[in-house]
Amino acid sequence: MVHNDYTSEVPPKIEFFDDRIEITSFGSLPQGMTEKEFFEGYSIPRNKELMRVFRDLELVEHLGSGVPRILRSYGKECFKFTENFLRMIFPVTQQVTQQVTQQVTQQVTQQVTQQVIELIRIIDKEMNRQEVQEKLQLTDRENFRSKYLKPALEQRFIEMTIPDKPNSRLQKYRLTILGKQLKSQLFEKFE
Repeated sequence: MVHNDYTSEVPPKIEFFDDRIEITSFGSLPQGMTEKEFFEGYSIPRNKELMRVFRDLELVEHLGSGVPRILRSYGKECFKFTENFLRMIFPVTQQVTQQVTQQVTQQVTQQVTQQVIELIRIIDKEMNRQEVQEKLQLTDRENFRSKYLKPALEQRFIEMTIPDKPNSRLQKYRLTILGKQLKSQLFEKFE
């Protein structure tokens, strides 16, 4: 995302296959950089402001640390350079898949409040507000909305069954695919 060349409005492409993950970025090596320098970890940020934002959000680490880490795990053969694109091909193994799943679960659960985790845990079908509140044993409607419902909706772990009428008396809530995945991972973690 950070290293893609957006001047031609070509977005990066991320593809998942049974045996690999492929990430294709528009724009080959930054101007003036050689493949040798690239593999040695020299960094020329293509999108300095985007890099700064990602760094402020702690989504990226030190500049230039990514390529050497990738090389340790996958080797140079995972990088394919063309005149206009850079494609990275990461073979998927069971060991890597488990490690990535654990890391993602840990990162997600660190960003999710205990209230949202409780909400995700109790939703098992489409439920209205009152059913959810009762299952959580909560009586304060405003507390429920601000600490449970709103964050879970904003983080896309749950969704409304009638999104265009959020205040409908028929409104119900259900887990999204992301919510179902997190619920599954949390149950595996705690069992």
